[in-house]
Amino acid sequence: MDTPSYFPYADGLWRLHIGLVPLDPSRWIEIDERFGDYLTLKRRLLTEQRGEVLIAMPGSETEQQEVLELLLDHLPEYFPEHYRLKDSRLENQVTGEIWNPADHGFMPLELAARLVQEDLCLLRPMEEGYILSAACVCFPSRWLLTEKVGLPLTGIHAPVPGYAEQLAGPVDRFFERLRVETPMWRINWTIVDSPELFLLPGGAQPDSQITAQEAGERLWIRIERQTLRRLAESRTVLFTIRTYIHPLDILEQQPAMARALATAVRQIPKPMQLYKSILPVREALLGYLDRLAG
Repeated sequence: MDTPSYFPYADGLWRLHIGLVPLDPSRWIEIDERFGDYLTLKRRLLTEQRGEVLIAMPGSETEQQEVLELLLDHLPEYFPEHYRLKDSRLENQVTGEIWNPADHGFMPLELAARLVQEDLCLLRPMEEGYILSAACVCFPSRWLLTEKVGLPLTGIHAPVPGYAEQLAGPVDRFFERLRVETPMWRINWTIVDSPELFLLPGGAQPDSQITAQEAGERLWIRIERQTLRRLAESRTVLFTIRTYIHPLDILEQQPAMARALATAVRQIPKPMQLYKSILPVREALLGYLDRLAG
């Protein structure tokens, strides 16, 4: 299990907001000790459940290729211990895979997704707004990619309580103003009852019988590090999602973080608790965090 790099609940506040900050381009992609595990899972999903994790609208090939070329430039420069360009081929020095970017047999976005731990989504500007034109999402947090393709931002986020009223306008304005030279990033988090990265909706609701004594072993903190950057040629926006999963008991030695998380959870409105499936385990979660916090 990877060591936490982010504590988005550290200030003890929960709020529905965009929360975007400027991104250092050198930190666009993140790699950790689970690099090989993530890519192995991606390979399996792209083989066995391809239609659920990869989708593209006709005409999206140019923007897909633009994403691939960005990564082919970025990865060997910033991660030379993981990637090496040799004789016009890209070698993954961890998995042993060697790719010919000019002849790889995949749609460009698929090859791009096979190179990194991030999920990749393309949002194309259209008359009706920015629509999801292509995506490879192997690590969804209880949503279906097939239900999102072709939708504008408001449609994509329709299930999110309060999005239409509080965020739709600011998000639309942000997308219109996003510049190539100023990529941005944000953090999202929730509590889940599964350590699975590929987390589809429709499963059993979290077990309301989980006790405070069991919560540390049966609940996980799921964190998404999201980046947004405008592609220079197509003007499409590339949205990346880097998912981290930590067992809740990772806070055993961090009482201040446990206290902050409990404070934030207590502020989440009930509709959002239902949406995030936190409500069934809320009392066990808070009981456990309060014990850690002292």
